[in-house]
Amino acid sequence: MDVPNWIESLKADGELLADVAATTAFDPEVPGCPGWRVRDLVGHLGRVHRWARTIVADGVGEDGFGKLGELMNSEVPEDDALVDWFRAGHRDLVDTLAAAPADLACFTFMPAATPLTFWARRQAHETAVHRVDAEQAAGRPSGIDPVLAEDGVDELLTGFTPRSRKLRAADPRRLRFSTGERHWLLTVGPELSVAEVDPDEPADVTVTGPAETLYLALWNRVPWDALTVTGDDELPAFWGGSSRVR
Repeated sequence: MDVPNWIESLKADGELLADVAATTAFDPEVPGCPGWRVRDLVGHLGRVHRWARTIVADGVGEDGFGKLGELMNSEVPEDDALVDWFRAGHRDLVDTLAAAPADLACFTFMPAATPLTFWARRQAHETAVHRVDAEQAAGRPSGIDPVLAEDGVDELLTGFTPRSRKLRAADPRRLRFSTGERHWLLTVGPELSVAEVDPDEPADVTVTGPAETLYLALWNRVPWDALTVTGDDELPAFWGGSSRVR
């Protein structure tokens, strides 16, 4: 995928999430985010979109997480204005990313070819996963494009998991994840995990399944039942308890 693809996904998924929120109550619980209701989900993502838009538009540097703290503590409208507020922030983010120069310089928090590719990709997946959350809360689940899902598996395994201080194991374990087309090997031990793409090395555990299912299972949004896990039946519980990211 590339920047235009990620921006298009961000645009489509944000609009779908807003449509779901506009046609359902704000009180239903969000299964993928324990303790949240739909209003919390919409407020969270609206704030995240404004944070990302500020960083890209203003070229914010290492104070990026400081800006997040400010914006995540900002006021969110009452229910009757919440969806319009979300739509406005989402639209501003999409427009800002579409207009950003290829040589954009700003804060990022995971490896990427450029800051622009980082923010377009990260916000596309942030929004896709939370769109699924909204649909699950409303009882109207839909799908994830397989190409986006495979890209999301790569972002999660090569970007998020090597940063996680929760995903640890006293005895090192090598976990292979496969969509059939692409493969990742994640070594989890007492230190930060290490991810490799398309490796030849053997693994202690292998997880195989369609890209969409693997993507949502790794984000703890669907059960692992539709995946094939060989080598360790306890992996789903281990992953769910160690690698939950909102």
